Amino acid sequence: MITVEDVRAFVRDMPRAYEVLVRDRVKFRVGQIVFVAFSHDETVMGFGFPKEERQMLVETEPDKFMLPRESDMRFNWVHARCEALDLDEMRELVLDAWRMVVPKKVWTAYGDPLTEARAGDAAGPGRGPRSGS
Repeated sequence: MITVEDVRAFVRDMPRAYEVLVRDRVKFRVGQIVFVAFSHDETVMGFGFPKEERQMLVETEPDKFMLPRESDMRFNWVHARCEALDLDEMRELVLDAWRMVVPKKVWTAYGDPLTEARAGDAAGPGRGPRSGS
């Protein structure tokens, strides 16, 4: 299970990304583009995802992923149940969503935070690149 705090810690060092509170909902943006957003009760995480691949994602793991409401189907967007995601999967989804909204030169210069995050997990709690230590 992942939480808003897990996402916040992962997104913290991403170039151009920032957190906002919109109508009591936590969202992460680059400029004005939202790439991750949480439901009011923080049990569902919405994230940027290619339209052409989302149906397959939802059909493959319907207990984990779901399509957005009809009015949001025009966007590159899908939802995931936070209780069904683990940290590695959340990091991959959030990183891919962020990469969709920043210029290629920004994400290529950023490196591979997934490798760094996994190394931090192996070092134990409170250690690693995202912990601030």
